[in-house]
Amino acid sequence: MRCPFCGSPDTQVKDSRPAEDNTAIRRRRICPDCAGRFTTFERVQLRELMVVKKTGRKVPFDRDKLVRSFEIALRKRPVDRDRIERAVSGIVRRLESSGETEIPSEELGIQVLEALKALDDVGFVRYASVYRDFTHIEDFSQVISEVNARIARDITKDE
Repeated sequence: MRCPFCGSPDTQVKDSRPAEDNTAIRRRRICPDCAGRFTTFERVQLRELMVVKKTGRKVPFDRDKLVRSFEIALRKRPVDRDRIERAVSGIVRRLESSGETEIPSEELGIQVLEALKALDDVGFVRYASVYRDFTHIEDFSQVISEVNARIARDITKDE
């Protein structure tokens, strides 16, 4: 692993441990040349995933971009970072185990919406407003009605 500070090609691993719900290995590293310390994460990648955009353009799947989407939707909301990581890891596992190497962006968006619905209603509405390209206030009311109907179903199911 190349040092991000000085570019030295050799770094030493000082500590390794499981991270993120045991889906990654966290490694603390040190550079023998500049004594810089940094952390890396190793994940198993079953296959190279490509996201097929609505235009037909294909881009490599980016887990960090998926995490940023969750963070933007859940900004200033009381949702633990660990819950976000578990949701993202679940989506990635489902995508990798599907057997498909090309994932339509619409399918990915739907999986994010489903995960956000389980995490936080406000985050769900925020993401839906961008994903579904809301243009009128009525679009918000419709999604909020859907959320309220789901909450009512969940309450009656629990009773």
